[in-house]
Amino acid sequence: ATRHFAMGIFLFSQITLGILGNSSILFHYIFLILTGKHLMPKDLILKHLTFANCLSIISRGIPRAMSDCGLKDFLDDIACKLIVYICRITRGMSLYAMCLLSCFQAITINPSNCRCLTLKHRATKYIGHCCSVSWLLHLFLNILTPARVSGPSYKKNVTNMSYGYCSWVASGNVATALYMLLLCFSDALCLTLMACSSVSMVSVLYRHKRQVKHIHSAQHALKDSPEDRATQTILILMCIFVLSYSFSSIVVILTTYSKYPMLWGVSVLTFIEICFPIFCPFVIISNMNSSSSPFLPCFGKR
Repeated sequence: ATRHFAMGIFLFSQITLGILGNSSILFHYIFLILTGKHLMPKDLILKHLTFANCLSIISRGIPRAMSDCGLKDFLDDIACKLIVYICRITRGMSLYAMCLLSCFQAITINPSNCRCLTLKHRATKYIGHCCSVSWLLHLFLNILTPARVSGPSYKKNVTNMSYGYCSWVASGNVATALYMLLLCFSDALCLTLMACSSVSMVSVLYRHKRQVKHIHSAQHALKDSPEDRATQTILILMCIFVLSYSFSSIVVILTTYSKYPMLWGVSVLTFIEICFPIFCPFVIISNMNSSSSPFLPCFGKR
């Protein structure tokens, strides 16, 4: 009980940190919109990613922390279905936003030829619509999730993957298997596109470094350009996301196939899953101009 309470306090501290960071970015973009500033395509993606991060921290972290602190049966069946539904939507939206961000940046920093210029123009024009449609896509893609979730008072057979405040209803029919296959396919597709765009960005950065390495007279050429800094930031975000995604998948497998319920594993899983939403805003802020908005912390670029 003491370990669970300590984990709950730790989660609350991390949740507070993550909400403050993501809220700073959201208020920054609201401030820019209210002052008549035009958001760049990359900023549009980051705005949706940050909003998904906020919802993910609130829906995933807060109930787990409350459960670890000793609160029992504080959610009914409907609330459980809604909370887990939001968790699934925000998780998919974060993956899609990171995939879209990495692909867009890979197109942006590629050498300007006719094909890339056409692709850049189309991506810039439709990037906002893609972000909005993606929310609707994940709303429908996870529409069956509430049917597989039950509240704490549910007495039928449930899997070992219990959240402590909600549980997954065991189901092994063909429709469920096909549905899970569809979700895995969409995740695998986004991860594959992220990997390809990452390789492309690293290749472009490497070629750029080799080109400026031989320029000795112009010392300023050795400094990173804004595009290079943005690319490096996106690569760091992708590494954090992939590590968090991979470790959470491992914990899910271990917890699911364990003979006994592992509530400590669920707490660890929750922390791993919200690692990306917590640390993501501070990586973004470190590459933003803090003098342009009163809402960014002092460690942003001035």
